Amino acid sequence: MEIKKSAKADLERGKGLSLLLGLLVALSVVFVGLEWRSAVTQAQAQEKAFNTQDVEDVMNIEDQQKPDEPEPEPEQAQQTEVQLPDELKVVSNDREVIKPSFVSVDQDKPLPPPNIPLGTKNVQVDEEVDQAIFEVVEEQPEFPGGMEALLKYLAKNINYPESAVDNGIQGKVMVRFVVERDGSVSAVETYKSVDPALDKEAVRVVKTLPKWKPGRQQGKAVRTRYIVPVVFRLQ
Repeated sequence: MEIKKSAKADLERGKGLSLLLGLLVALSVVFVGLEWRSAVTQAQAQEKAFNTQDVEDVMNIEDQQKPDEPEPEPEQAQQTEVQLPDELKVVSNDREVIKPSFVSVDQDKPLPPPNIPLGTKNVQVDEEVDQAIFEVVEEQPEFPGGMEALLKYLAKNINYPESAVDNGIQGKVMVRFVVERDGSVSAVETYKSVDPALDKEAVRVVKTLPKWKPGRQQGKAVRTRYIVPVVFRLQ
């Protein structure tokens, strides 16, 4: 009696073989994939190491080629020596400087007597300087009755110019003149002007002054220059 294999048994045997072949193929694919990944990773690591080494080599070369720059020396501050004198010398000057002074006065207030500067006693007066005009003397010339009497005389004898009245012009004219050795008045002139009409009237009235007590230097009458204010004021 002949024994026959069934078709089902053949199929079962073929199925096991196919499964084995499939597993083998799958393992081969996995193995190849792992080998390829390992090769790629190693190549990247080598490339990275190469790049890093190149950068370090380039930096070392640049450092070797770049010369060392000398450090700048600190600038020394310029020192200026100031030599002070060992001692202070005070120079005394005994000479007196005489400055002209002008006193502003009104008719209501008397003019104070001018100050007599010191150091004039040694001025020598002789016959050769009798005609000299002194600006400063030991004894100043004096109007009879004093300065208050002089201002009253001027106010009484002044004729206010009509042109100045019409134009409302007023002010103080300074008149300069010389008191001679005999007390008379000469060389009358305007020293500080205000208006031509007022100047002319001020000179006119000063020329009418009576004789003064002359100025004196070392007890001797001398020619002395004098300045007097003539005030023009509209009421």
